[in-house]
Amino acid sequence: MIFSQSFYRDQALKRMEAELSPSDHESESVPFHYTDYYAAEMGSSLFRCFVAFTDLMDPQFLPRFKHITLELEQQFSEKGKRKINLDPGYLSLSSMVIATAKNHCHRIPLSAGVYAHLEYVVRNGRLQPLEWTYPDFRSPEYMAFFNTLRMDLKKQLRRHAADGG
Repeated sequence: MIFSQSFYRDQALKRMEAELSPSDHESESVPFHYTDYYAAEMGSSLFRCFVAFTDLMDPQFLPRFKHITLELEQQFSEKGKRKINLDPGYLSLSSMVIATAKNHCHRIPLSAGVYAHLEYVVRNGRLQPLEWTYPDFRSPEYMAFFNTLRMDLKKQLRRHAADGG
């Protein structure tokens, strides 16, 4: 989530939890200063945070989740300007993918105008950025958060398998 006011983050999170499942991990909200891409629309004092949800989802749900977040962005817009940017994604044991509505040479079309943006791959047991990984996703804070989340996912998958799931 990229936002200027925590109110929009909190409201979007409530709506996503109602649609998906409760959240179980949330990063700190850190200043987002890596680009001015959103400044004209959302202001210049922006923050980013990440949220993970308790229920494991099939990656095929990603296009539908992107459309849910696009609807939320519209609902929180004022005078045609978004107050929050929401880019859902999924983390697996081998990679992390973010959904986007913007095509580019390295993005894979999924369905209904949604593209997969491969953000990280796993090498030597840790998530690693790629040539096109967004600059902020290369930061130590983001890398630490997602590597911790990946280790928690690994434990969750082991429990799920042990329970016969």
